[in-house]
Amino acid sequence: MRAKGISYDTGFARDGHLGRERFDPEVVRRELAVIRDDLHCTAVRVMGGDPDRIELAATYAADLGLEVWFSPYPLELTAEEMLSLFADCAERAERLRLRGAEVVFVTGAELSLMNKGFLPGGSTDERVALLSRPEQAREHIGAAGARVNAFLAEAAAVVRERFGGKVTYAAVPLENVDWTPFDFLSLDLYRSAEIADRFTAGIEQLVAQGKPVAITEFGSAGYLGAGERGARGLEIVEYRGGTAVPLRLDGSYARDEAGQAAYLRELLEAFDAGGVDSTFVFTFALYDFPHRPDGDPREDLDLASYGVVKVLEGRPGAAYPDLPWEPKAAFTAVADCYRD
Repeated sequence: MRAKGISYDTGFARDGHLGRERFDPEVVRRELAVIRDDLHCTAVRVMGGDPDRIELAATYAADLGLEVWFSPYPLELTAEEMLSLFADCAERAERLRLRGAEVVFVTGAELSLMNKGFLPGGSTDERVALLSRPEQAREHIGAAGARVNAFLAEAAAVVRERFGGKVTYAAVPLENVDWTPFDFLSLDLYRSAEIADRFTAGIEQLVAQGKPVAITEFGSAGYLGAGERGARGLEIVEYRGGTAVPLRLDGSYARDEAGQAAYLRELLEAFDAGGVDSTFVFTFALYDFPHRPDGDPREDLDLASYGVVKVLEGRPGAAYPDLPWEPKAAFTAVADCYRD
């Protein structure tokens, strides 16, 4: 692989709530150094809903010599709101690129699921639930793909008016994206039990299309059986009524850090063998899903986290005493794969 990366969450914005409440610039700078030096990453996908936060983290990453994938991530926005967000972020990404940084602009992600107007449903949960009913979903997927492609043609033009570097979009397979406006063919691609037997062939089909392939999101939560769920690992989380604030798990689950690590190792090996250009593990840390080992097991939100570190509450870690988390087995797995 050319670019060995991980995603970095600066806080997702949904319904007026911005995740990762504590966003300390010095912690951000230190974490990005760990990503470069200890995870052996050469690239980072800086994700979030707040342009100021994305730009800050992207600047730190660029100063460290990392290739930056500047990735505004709209959630439940209208088309006009998304275009405004992309225009703002494209200008910020261009300023960074003109300083000499390697920057790729990611024109949103999974738009059909995460935003309004592409698939039926008033929320992300409703749209994702539609996909669990294949007969009904098939009625809408073709039209949704056409809407996504029409929007992406407009969005790519808005971005390229303001940004002179390479541009892509983080798709889900159902969208059947027309990649003509983009420099990379990029997918959020998880292996679940339903597609495990076709996963390797799918990678080969992507690479055969000719453009460099980036896997912009893949990973596993840290409980037993999470790898079989793939992208649906967070479905075990209950949220505070009407909000995106995680509250507890919906039951008791067994921790399986070894399983999370094995999943990442297997997928990284498959992507490398298949000729993928760039990979971005999801994710470094999810601060809204802290590790709570001493109370009710349902409140240990880290079990549902895709982070390669477990976030601690009110105390530093042992491995990195200046940072509020502890590496998981997945951290070591990624570091070992990327070191080679």
